[in-house]
Amino acid sequence: MIIGVAGGSGSGKTTVARRLVEIFAEPPVVALIAQDAYYKDQAHLSFEERQQINYDHPLAFDNGLLAQHLRKLRAGESVEQPIYSYLKHTRLAETHTIGPAKIIVLEGILVLEDAVLRDLCDIKVYVDTDSDERFIRRLTRDMMERGRSLDSVIDQYLKSVRPMHLQFVEATKRYADVIIPGGGNNEVAIGLLVARIKERVVSSL
Repeated sequence: MIIGVAGGSGSGKTTVARRLVEIFAEPPVVALIAQDAYYKDQAHLSFEERQQINYDHPLAFDNGLLAQHLRKLRAGESVEQPIYSYLKHTRLAETHTIGPAKIIVLEGILVLEDAVLRDLCDIKVYVDTDSDERFIRRLTRDMMERGRSLDSVIDQYLKSVRPMHLQFVEATKRYADVIIPGGGNNEVAIGLLVARIKERVVSSL
């Protein structure tokens, strides 16, 4: 089973995805795949050129490779997931081995925008959070975890994050089977989602 978890930047989709991993961790039957790991390799570009790329646009992702990896995992094969560096704006030489699992949680802002990825998902989830809360979360994360300045985060949000959210991300809500308001702290919604997943897992045995 592949569960796609989408939502805007800072919506709490990663928290929801990690909660699912924690809940189904014993025994280990779940694998977490982040769409962010599949940003296109930009090693052929200068650092300055990489900084100008719109990383919130669907074309920034190598969804072909991601779909290929999802199919392999579903078929019981391991994959070598790329490791993306937010500091260098490109992939590292190393990869991360991910083995097959009964439940694959795929999370990312645009996992429901791509028709191929969307069709691979057995359950489609959209994490819906107010824009002001999403911006505050993104601002805190980028400054503390990714070494970004206040001005650079605000500039990127206004120039690409917000317009791309309105154009591409928000529109994918209509494809969702489950909408979780407020993110990872919505215990009721997560509980209902977990119950549905367990039902699907049992019925497939």
